[in-house]
Amino acid sequence: MSSAIEGLKSALEIFAKDLAALPEEAYQKSFGGQARTAADIAHEVVMVNDDVRRNMVGEPMIDWPSGWLRAPEGLQTKAEAIANFQRSAAELVAAVETWGPDDLAVTVANEHGEHTREERCQFLALHLWYHAGQLNFMQTLLGDTEWHWKD
Repeated sequence: MSSAIEGLKSALEIFAKDLAALPEEAYQKSFGGQARTAADIAHEVVMVNDDVRRNMVGEPMIDWPSGWLRAPEGLQTKAEAIANFQRSAAELVAAVETWGPDDLAVTVANEHGEHTREERCQFLALHLWYHAGQLNFMQTLLGDTEWHWKD
């Protein structure tokens, strides 16, 4: 399996662990009154995962709303956010894990130009890591300094 797909799968696992480690209160807490909540961040990650997956398999992409994404009703609790992320991650992994080098070299077009599927997998991993850092920061603001990535 390619390193891009392995990296994506690893980032999905880390993000899932970070989501699970946060207490319920973080899912609707806006630190400082303006920051997005853990539910908002999980919602954005799911939307990006789903949209890039659709793009990589030749389905139409969505028209993105303007402004910061906020979790809608039904995706604001810990259980709802985790379930939605797990669904998205499973669909993404199912789409990419059987791809070989030729499949990863396929070029797809999006609003940012043309990229190979491999590059899109790398982008998703980077996006997941970025937002995992935000979840980690929330975790420390709530007094949790544990390392939750260990198995």
